[in-house]
Parts: sequence; structure tokens; C-alpha cells
Amino acid sequence: MRLITLALLPLLAACVTPREACIANAGSDLRVINSLIGTTRGNLARGFAIETQQKIREVNTTCATELPDGTIIRTECEKVAVRDVQVPVAIDLNAEHAKLSSLEERQRQLQINAEAVRQQCIAANPE
Repeated sequence: MRLITLALLPLLAACVTPREACIANAGSDLRVINSLIGTTRGNLARGFAIETQQKIREVNTTCATELPDGTIIRTECEKVAVRDVQVPVAIDLNAEHAKLSSLEERQRQLQINAEAVRQQCIAANPE
């Protein structure tokens, strides 16, 4: 199902009008800031951050090996298994509050800029 979705994505992107593309680009930085604000607020509410780390381990399994004569045999082998785990990380709450204030100020600026660019997009690309 994912492959079908990924295959159709370029076709859907081709259906976007220049006006829609312009408006979407106008808000891209704002979407990033909004995401960062959400993460920072979550960190403050919890009192710690959550970091994703990769845990690597070797797993004993059975592998198929082809011999020079073409026969296939099963042998024991080790494979590397990687998984993401969420771990709590200590944060400086004062620094996190300062970061949130800074992000919120930047958000206000970007909202004003995004609205101005959006109006320019509408003016430049009437439907």
C-alpha cells in the first residue's frame, strides 16, 4: 500500500496549481516553528525531553546459503537488528522557557510574513 501511495505522490503534486504551491511554500517555515513550539511545550509540561536513540543488537537467526554447486543450505547466522527507542533526557527548564519565548516571538513574525506572502500569491495567481 505504501508503494502505491508513494508512486501516486508525484501525480498528485502535478495537480497542484501555482497558487496552491505558492501558498504552501509561504507557510513552510511557520509549520516548522509550530512543530518546535509543540515539542518545547511538551518538554516543559513533562519536565524532561524525549530523545530517540537507536539500539543495535545482533540476533541469531537462520540464513539460506547457496553452495557453489547451486544447492541451498540453511545455516545459523547473526543479523543486526536496529530499533528506535524513546529515552528521557534531562533539560534546563529555564533555558527551555527562554527557547519557547524566542520561538513564540519568531512565530508571530512568521505569521505576519506568511500572510503577506499569501496575499501576494493570491494577487499573482488569480484562479
